[in-house]
Amino acid sequence: MTLRLFDTATASLRDFVPLQPGKVGMYICGLTVQGSPHIGHVRFTVAFDILRRWLEHGHGYDVTLVRNVTDIDDKILVKSAASGEPWWAWAYQHERETSAALEALGVLPPSYEPRATGHIPEMVELMTTLVENGHAYPAPDGSGDVYFDVRSWPAYGELTHQALDDMAPATDAEPRAKKDPRDFALWKGAKPGEPASATWSTPYGTGRPGWHLECSAMARKYLGDTFDIHGGGVDLRFPHHENEQAQSRAAGLGFARYWLHNGWLTLGGEKMSKSLGNTMIVANMLQHVRPVVLRYFLGSTHYRTTLEYHDDSLAEAASALDRIEGFLRRAAPEGGWFAGGRDFPAAFAEALDDDLNVSGALAVIHETVTAGNKALDDRDDDAAREAFGQVVSMTGVLGINPIDERWQGPRGADDGTAAALASLVESELAARQQARAARDYATADAVRDRLAEAGIEVEDTPAGPRWSVARPANRQPEEVR
Repeated sequence: MTLRLFDTATASLRDFVPLQPGKVGMYICGLTVQGSPHIGHVRFTVAFDILRRWLEHGHGYDVTLVRNVTDIDDKILVKSAASGEPWWAWAYQHERETSAALEALGVLPPSYEPRATGHIPEMVELMTTLVENGHAYPAPDGSGDVYFDVRSWPAYGELTHQALDDMAPATDAEPRAKKDPRDFALWKGAKPGEPASATWSTPYGTGRPGWHLECSAMARKYLGDTFDIHGGGVDLRFPHHENEQAQSRAAGLGFARYWLHNGWLTLGGEKMSKSLGNTMIVANMLQHVRPVVLRYFLGSTHYRTTLEYHDDSLAEAASALDRIEGFLRRAAPEGGWFAGGRDFPAAFAEALDDDLNVSGALAVIHETVTAGNKALDDRDDDAAREAFGQVVSMTGVLGINPIDERWQGPRGADDGTAAALASLVESELAARQQARAARDYATADAVRDRLAEAGIEVEDTPAGPRWSVARPANRQPEEVR
């Protein structure tokens, strides 16, 4: 089956055909590092991480993924000034927090992660091209602002299917010097009170880049004039992505061939944002929940749908993962774990090829777990082995294999410790079985209670007792109780 993706620009499902055979260039808008990342911020990274993994492991593409860092912005300047920190120190602190959060969630590192402040020459070059070909103009008041002339580009609005006269005025700069209030800032002239270190010289005056110009310049540098996929949150479609596309194509660039946008993460029906006071910082949440559980939740629904967080969200994700982990540990070959290859059931591949239908893919995983457990109960080693390999492969694509070493962390047991634990538990279970065979149920119950106190759960099945390490209940952070 051909991979089909929903393209925002055409509002339709399209067969994915890369610009270059065997290669994919993908740009996703990273965070503006103005504060600590919350789970609403990072949903997009999990969604596009799954897409990347499927492109690589499901279709064998060589993927170049660029995820930028916006480290200069109005909000960064305001918040850093309020804190008494230099703007660049404030931005770097939160950039590091963001990187740590994404690493904890198993998001693969991008091929390139450019900072806006490291690409000023490329931005000035692009802006100069737009001025010279009549699609941008410096503010006549000498402020140093440079604006994109939206009426000079008849296709403006095509990405979000809007008519220009129906659009609200741009709010990224004072409208006094604009030809049209919808014109947006490519460059923002220096203002009184702003730090001199946050300005750069251009032929049009000293200042700093506008938000939209950054991404066009960085995407071009690392992916070329035309590339395959541009992604980001649905809230970026307008004005950010509309403006990116307009300025890039007005400069003669092909820019993105497919536009993908993920839905919001909501709490109580409202978009998660700092202004609502309902943020849940990733680092704080990971003190109460396994990172793989949080990742499972963030990637558990179709990327274009709204994902609602509620009190039981993480408990439900943990329960689903425990079921997968229980099967994998029960079915694991004696030689230990293996990474798995591309042993995907057809239904799993069909789900992900259908616009990355993760919900359908997860259903296939759980169906395979059920079949695998039955095979173990029936002592059908070949079927159990096949199911084990498929589950490892499928969960690897989604980044949620709970027995993968990356999720064990510093508290995870190494192979020697795991073997010693297994030996002790099996010895206890053997004693329990002997007691049950002798109808000494008091002794059998005492063994089970002793194991339970040590955090070992025992399940009696027709094929014999099955054990697993119990997970502590997931406590919610105080702020979301």
